[in-house]
Amino acid sequence: MPRQFRTIAICFMLGLAISSAQAAGPQAATPQVAARTWRQAHEKAIVADFFTLLAMPDVATNLADVDKNAAYIEGQLKARGFETSLLRAAPGTPASVFAEMKVPGAAHTVIFYAHYDGQPVGQKGWITSPFEPSMRTALPDARPVDWQNAPGPLDPEWRLFGRASGDDKATIEAMLVALDALKAAHIQPTVNIKLLYEGEEEQGSPHFPALIAKNIALLHGDLLIMGDGPMHQSGKQMVNFGNRGIASLSMTVYGPLRPLHDGHYGSWAPSPSVMIANLIASLCDDNGHILIPHFYDDVAPVSAADKAALAAMPPVEAQLKQALGLGRNVGPPRLADGYLAPTLNVRAIHVGDEGPSAANAIATLADASLDFRLAPGETPAHTRDLLEAYLAQLGWFIVRDDPDLATRLSHPKIVKVVWDEGGAIAVKIPLDLPQSQAVVASIGRTVGYPPIELPIVGASSGIADVVGQLHVPMAGVSIANYDDNQHAQNENLRLGNLWDGIEVYAGLLADMNW
Repeated sequence: MPRQFRTIAICFMLGLAISSAQAAGPQAATPQVAARTWRQAHEKAIVADFFTLLAMPDVATNLADVDKNAAYIEGQLKARGFETSLLRAAPGTPASVFAEMKVPGAAHTVIFYAHYDGQPVGQKGWITSPFEPSMRTALPDARPVDWQNAPGPLDPEWRLFGRASGDDKATIEAMLVALDALKAAHIQPTVNIKLLYEGEEEQGSPHFPALIAKNIALLHGDLLIMGDGPMHQSGKQMVNFGNRGIASLSMTVYGPLRPLHDGHYGSWAPSPSVMIANLIASLCDDNGHILIPHFYDDVAPVSAADKAALAAMPPVEAQLKQALGLGRNVGPPRLADGYLAPTLNVRAIHVGDEGPSAANAIATLADASLDFRLAPGETPAHTRDLLEAYLAQLGWFIVRDDPDLATRLSHPKIVKVVWDEGGAIAVKIPLDLPQSQAVVASIGRTVGYPPIELPIVGASSGIADVVGQLHVPMAGVSIANYDDNQHAQNENLRLGNLWDGIEVYAGLLADMNW
């Protein structure tokens, strides 16, 4: 063939190839590319939509507020083609949003879980109202940013401040945007999708087990992906396969019926301040070891596979000590090594006044709020029994209501113990299940490196009831930054974490199977 004809033929073939690629267009994109392309074109609209969700008060003790959140989220999912319903354990309990999308040809069904309620907001030190979301630089400066008028791409290091920004509405927003991106790119999910968004997780999920029991058939699936909690402290994407349980309570100890001058009575009348301090010190030593007899008897042994996974995690402890100003740590030297053991945290102690309001007086009572994070094998019921038996052994007389005068005169040490409603056992799934490894593989393809595999996280949830009742394995996929001030004032989400999370969830929807 003459050279000029060969050149024409090659150009013709190249033209066909280019035309074919252009015709394929969006279909040729990977889920990650589709998500990134869509996000880059709609950054400000995505943030505006997220602000709408964050501006809705969502503390689960206010049913009207959580119902507004549920109705809004349900509307968002209906607009994206889902069949939806609001599930309740009983009238007057918070709704969980359920949505389903069946995909032609899909062999498996994945349940994506998150919660839309947030922690209470009474903490001191909020920069702005918890439900007036704002874009700022990172703490401690937290300088306001005019993101609406910013030229070019938004800075991924900026933070979105507001209650539930990281825990847990970020996961819901990432899912919504991922769905939009895949639809725009004409990419079909590879799994049937069920979404379950709870409205009372931050209150201990007291009604969630009953809700699951009422809807077993509706909620059935082959894998549950839990979108809760922060990413690893290294900033790398992580997959976890369980979480600890929890049992929490408040305790009150009693002194005199009225405040007493501490000069006249300090050497004679017992002080509730000292009593609550001694009581708490009797429960846990300075290294974090729980002193309650037999408390560790039920803890499941750590398997060789779990030990290997923990050993493979990147070290972050020196960095954390520097960032947090800690001169030491309690428990094992490596942070994650303690997740398969229980812990006791004193959430708060309240007695008397402080600062300019402090008085030289013996208070009438003292309160403390505590929670136990439970390891696999432990239960809230047994935890209650062990603690109360130990308190009785130490000479404390346990009451459930404020004692009357006769009770106060009859017992030298009285403690009111009130256990919080709810509580949960730990859940832990093997790392080598096909579903587990499918999640790891999907995220690895999205982020370009093997994600960290964590056998269990230190946090707690009621997800064990879901896993147990549905007989479904779970994997936890977190997208929030580790320094998001979860459960505290000035909760915030790093914008780049939301961007990355959109890509991760697009991959889980359209690049996962087993």
